[in-house]
Amino acid sequence: MNMSIRRREFLRDSGRLAAGVAAAGLWSDLSEAAQKVKVSTPNAEKLGWPISVQLYTYQALPLYDALDRIAALGVRHIQPCFFLKLDKQRPSLKTDENLPAEARRELKDRLAERGMFLSTFYADLDANADKDKKIFEFCKEMGAGTIVAHNPPAEAFGLIEKLCEEYQVNVAIHNHPWTEKGYRYWKPENVLAVCKGRSKRIGGCCDPSHWVRFGLDPMACLKQMEGRVVGFHLQDAAERNDLNAKEAILGEGKANCRGLLKELHRQGYKGIMAIEYERGNPTPAHQECMVKNVAFVESVAKELSS
Repeated sequence: MNMSIRRREFLRDSGRLAAGVAAAGLWSDLSEAAQKVKVSTPNAEKLGWPISVQLYTYQALPLYDALDRIAALGVRHIQPCFFLKLDKQRPSLKTDENLPAEARRELKDRLAERGMFLSTFYADLDANADKDKKIFEFCKEMGAGTIVAHNPPAEAFGLIEKLCEEYQVNVAIHNHPWTEKGYRYWKPENVLAVCKGRSKRIGGCCDPSHWVRFGLDPMACLKQMEGRVVGFHLQDAAERNDLNAKEAILGEGKANCRGLLKELHRQGYKGIMAIEYERGNPTPAHQECMVKNVAFVESVAKELSS
């Protein structure tokens, strides 16, 4: 397809989505009554790529305050983080495995009202058997099919593999870039080393923006991960080889997001696509950027499904 035609279609689709968000009144205030999500990414879903939002995108807001902003994007799936707040009225509650039964029921109800799903969960797995089992039980109860693992130690994977099979839940290792905090999985070799000989339920949650920030080639990394991609964070970065590089709107940074989505399609990846974009949240400009991010993915999916 001609590049100029693709760009016109993208601008048209993102404009329609932006108009829908504006009509919902979500640039400033949340809607009073929850509305069922009208999915804005049918072509992505046709490819087996349900679009999700990683809740770090709205880190300044408790999850409950973020739900309607996500719903207004036409996105049904969310990926909460274990360290983020659930509700501004109860600031001690985090969206994690320690949520009491009453709060879990309430969260399920709020999601169901909007036709939304807690499909994946960003968690802090380690070698503590009781803690890890509690995380898997939480995911099973909430309907999360994949745990995105923060930075699990290598010695934890025997336990993690057993829990994956017991609960039929996948674990995707996040490739946060190496820093003084000691993140282990910044390059594919390190992820693949702990996956070797393990269940196919264990693999990587690939975030191309982090590969870019560390100076790696995202396309080469993704090809190296073939067969072990069990999660994906859609995030772009403005500069290469700079750990402090700002986020870019998908397709406008250095990650070659269009090419990576085509490569995922070639690999036959089917799974959640979690968009992450924290810059400027939760302003109207941030929401407009999220509109563009969602429209970008759908435009590529439309091209691939035609």
